[in-house]
Amino acid sequence: MSGAIQAGAGKVDITCREEGTQCELLSEKTKAHIPREFWDKKIEVDDPLFVRALVLDDGVQKLVLITMDITAVGCRSISQYILNDSADDFMPNLRGRILNELGIPGANVTVSASHTHPPGRLLVDDEAQLDRTMEAILQALQNMSPVTIGVGTGHEEGLTFNRTLMLKNGRDCTTRACWPPLPDEDIEGLRPIDPEIGVLRIDRPDGTPLAVVYNFACHLLLGTHNYVITADWPGVASQYLEDHLGGDVMAMFVQGALGDTAEIEKNDLEHPKSCHGIGTAIGESVLKAYRKIKEPPESAEPGKPALKAVSTTVDFPLRADIPEVIADMQRESAELMASLRYTSLNFKFFLPLYLKYKLHPDFPSHQPFRYMQAEQAGNLGLVTMDERNRLFVDKYLESLVAMETMARNEEDIATLAKHQEIIDDIGAPTVGAEIQAIRIADAVLITAPMEILAETGMKIKQESPHEHTFIAAICNGYLHYAPPASYYPRGGYEVTECLLAPEWESIFETAVKELLLQL
Repeated sequence: MSGAIQAGAGKVDITCREEGTQCELLSEKTKAHIPREFWDKKIEVDDPLFVRALVLDDGVQKLVLITMDITAVGCRSISQYILNDSADDFMPNLRGRILNELGIPGANVTVSASHTHPPGRLLVDDEAQLDRTMEAILQALQNMSPVTIGVGTGHEEGLTFNRTLMLKNGRDCTTRACWPPLPDEDIEGLRPIDPEIGVLRIDRPDGTPLAVVYNFACHLLLGTHNYVITADWPGVASQYLEDHLGGDVMAMFVQGALGDTAEIEKNDLEHPKSCHGIGTAIGESVLKAYRKIKEPPESAEPGKPALKAVSTTVDFPLRADIPEVIADMQRESAELMASLRYTSLNFKFFLPLYLKYKLHPDFPSHQPFRYMQAEQAGNLGLVTMDERNRLFVDKYLESLVAMETMARNEEDIATLAKHQEIIDDIGAPTVGAEIQAIRIADAVLITAPMEILAETGMKIKQESPHEHTFIAAICNGYLHYAPPASYYPRGGYEVTECLLAPEWESIFETAVKELLLQL
């Protein structure tokens, strides 16, 4: 099977220049969604961003797999210009050029965003993005070589966690840097993660590596904290792989069903955040899986084409419940605001009282003999004072929890209002989404333009008739988050940051099943 395939790889730098500020291209409306201290931050590049292209040809058709170190593709207006680097027409313009100049149809082209997160400017300008992507493809076409392709998997379970906490009250809350954490006693448990790493090993006939493609689900959030331009841990992992495999091999990261999966050290407030640890660990796991892959002499699925791409465009219904959800949150916040009445302390008095009554619950205000002497004399002054102070401390703690809840609500209300504006701008009850199924040797890749969550991604893998099925989220466009329908009543960030109505899930699953059968 795979011995009949030819492949080539190309890589071009697409990083913007270190000139000006990160947010100078953003409107005042857009900047309102970005922390004020970030507006005037000068552009700093920690490590370069790349567009990578892998061209595959089995003699019948060519496939072009492109990865870009960017938050999302074609996302300018759908993000209200917060993600300003990738123009809305990037995909049609790129596919048009590839068809006109190379004769490869757009349905055979996919562009995967890594989802690196620093807000503001990341890339070169619009025309240069197109030119440099074409340059990467031309590089690949110029070094085409017969290849063998093997498929395997690795696992990494200790680096990520499902960031959405299931609460005892039946709701969900996502751990975020801009939110106060939930009280420990409110948390019931976590949802699962997908620890699988999909690996494609692409070698020349003499055994030298041409490319390695690896697929893993995880948000790229560690580099964000340094407010510099970075490819984050995939940049580290890819460099690790290229260094250890040697030659002119190209490593490509394809983002998985990342929606609710994050690095476990994301919210660590006691250590400097670095993407080098997780990047190296992922690189090691990919390399371990890569070396275990043995190229079969024949296809594991006889009669199947070596390369094939099929796609469909579906219409996802947009949410109609946002005004109602906002109204519910505003009512809750109003009730919480009213509950702050009779808060009798400020922080100056609360903290020493809290420490005293927690450290010395029996005799907080004086030495024990003073309490004993007062009791003998029938003096209840100390006991009465302690009872009153405990009430004051408890009320202050309740007010703190109310304040934290209101802070989360305000963030959610602003996010929901922003998404309602996007839906209003779309001006239709539905939005189109391209879903692809791509066969590369014995690997199958399902692409979608949303941030798919772990549960949905693992369900697709489990139900696929193909042994090696991988998810490529945030491909060929961007529609924000896409949580399972059962998550909507529970809330959480992924539900709040969502344009789609719950019915999207059944439409998506039906489309994927049909595409998988076509392969």
